[in-house]
Amino acid sequence: MEARYDGVADYYAAGWPDDLNDPASTCLFALLGPVAGLRVLEIACGHGRVSRELARRGASVAAVDISGALIARALAAERERPLGIRYRQADAAEPELLAGEVFDAVVCCFGLSDIDDLDGALDTVRRTLRPGGLFVWSTLHPCFGGGAGISASWPTGGRYYDEGWWRADGELSTLRRQVGAHHRTLATYFNALRRHGLTVDEVAEPDPDWTGDRAEAGRSPVFLIVRCVRRKSSP
Repeated sequence: MEARYDGVADYYAAGWPDDLNDPASTCLFALLGPVAGLRVLEIACGHGRVSRELARRGASVAAVDISGALIARALAAERERPLGIRYRQADAAEPELLAGEVFDAVVCCFGLSDIDDLDGALDTVRRTLRPGGLFVWSTLHPCFGGGAGISASWPTGGRYYDEGWWRADGELSTLRRQVGAHHRTLATYFNALRRHGLTVDEVAEPDPDWTGDRAEAGRSPVFLIVRCVRRKSSP
């Protein structure tokens, strides 16, 4: 199973360490709330930085990512400092993924835009999440207009409405220049959530901490964090 992140695993692991004090991560954990004693699944877990924080906060954690190279780094960290996290290399959209398992919460940190099959991934969320459970996710804001050497959320020279996978070309968009991302509109995300029985409960757009000297990039929202609840009537 090949993944776009396999070729940049060292770069990604070094550039995104376990320091989770940035505004987007802080907001994600705030919307999730206390996790001690809960069963939590992280999809698109990368090298496990969020999974480790969930486990340190007392959650029983399972985590999946399509990149074998990133999962290898997560497993190495688990061997070095065991937290009881169950890592698995898998596509989050696999129809039988974690069949029969049920979680109190599902988390996805900046991963939905990397997943090709959004509906398949959200079906996994719905299927593994208990009724009333939380799905909390973050992404680069679909309305982010870019600037100051940072690519917008949509293709260069295009419009917000131009959905699809593309590779950024902004000088400072170092990760997305290498692995690309799917641009989807807010309507696409929110309608997909509704189709899969996930009701939007709270939305946050935290002010980033790096746009002070990049005024152009700070004119539009940068991050989107969403908390959803699985409807109890969802099949």
